[in-house]
Amino acid sequence: MATRHDTAAPPVKEGGAAPGRPPAVPTDAEQRRRARLSRRWQRDIRWSPYAFVSPFFLLFLAFGLFPLVYTGWASLHQVEMTAPTDMNWVGLRNYTRIFDDDFFWNAAKNTLTIGIISTVPQLLMAMGLAHILNYKLRASTFYRVAMLAPYATSIAAASLVFVLLFGRDYGMINWVLDMAGVDPVDWQNDKWPSQIAVSTIIIWRWTGYNALIYLAAMQAIPQDLYESAALDGASRWQQFFHVTLPSLRPTILFTVVVSTIGASQVFGEPLLFDANKGASGGAEHQFQTLGLYLYEQGWVNQHLGRASAIAWTMFLILIVIGIVNYVISRRLRASS
Repeated sequence: MATRHDTAAPPVKEGGAAPGRPPAVPTDAEQRRRARLSRRWQRDIRWSPYAFVSPFFLLFLAFGLFPLVYTGWASLHQVEMTAPTDMNWVGLRNYTRIFDDDFFWNAAKNTLTIGIISTVPQLLMAMGLAHILNYKLRASTFYRVAMLAPYATSIAAASLVFVLLFGRDYGMINWVLDMAGVDPVDWQNDKWPSQIAVSTIIIWRWTGYNALIYLAAMQAIPQDLYESAALDGASRWQQFFHVTLPSLRPTILFTVVVSTIGASQVFGEPLLFDANKGASGGAEHQFQTLGLYLYEQGWVNQHLGRASAIAWTMFLILIVIGIVNYVISRRLRASS
């Protein structure tokens, strides 16, 4: 008996493509429009990054590079604040004159001593605080924020508070020293006490900032190193000296360089600490820094040419510090 087999085509699924229709060929106008959009897209991809970073470079040219070039040009002229457009060419006379100036060398020595007195204890204290905060403590976030609070405080407010603390007659520091049987110290008029007082302000402001930098570097040290040292019988102090400190060498170098640059530019603290509220750094220039000397020559004595020469001298000192930092960092990388 014969059977019937239906050979009907399978149904087309809903949403399927219609067979047999070729794609439409774009017209010449459509091709030109697509080419124009493609070129615009390529230009956008190529030039948009420069447009995004251009505000920084414009501000740098206006407030960074132009003042630098202008002060370099002014340092080769005799120019006064009263007539800034009247320039008389003197060549390197401003530079040779400041190097023969005893007040310049006094300011340079004060900057060096204040920098040493403030930088060394500051970094040592920052290292110790970072080591303590690196352990698991309750309210560790609060302590880290508290470390950064002095850095966020205004220089003027901090300096005025320390002026009251270091007062000769009614200051709290002399009150504590009197309770210990020590005679009152004239913190503002004696040389070394005044430099110690100014350095104390700097230490108070920047210790917490450097402590957080050290803390971030400590938390990046692999824990395997500490576990291996503990298995070898190393104590906490041995782990700190043989694991933590070697791992922090690049960070320590960075903080030393940054603190040195900051110490060479100290200005606000000694300016506000002066009892006469002037730029002389005390009655006998006992704590006048290079920043104060620059300000005194330019804005008090109104010698813009000499002030520009001092600024460029400080700039060259910073370049030397940067070169030393580069050489030391290369040797550290080569040794590691």
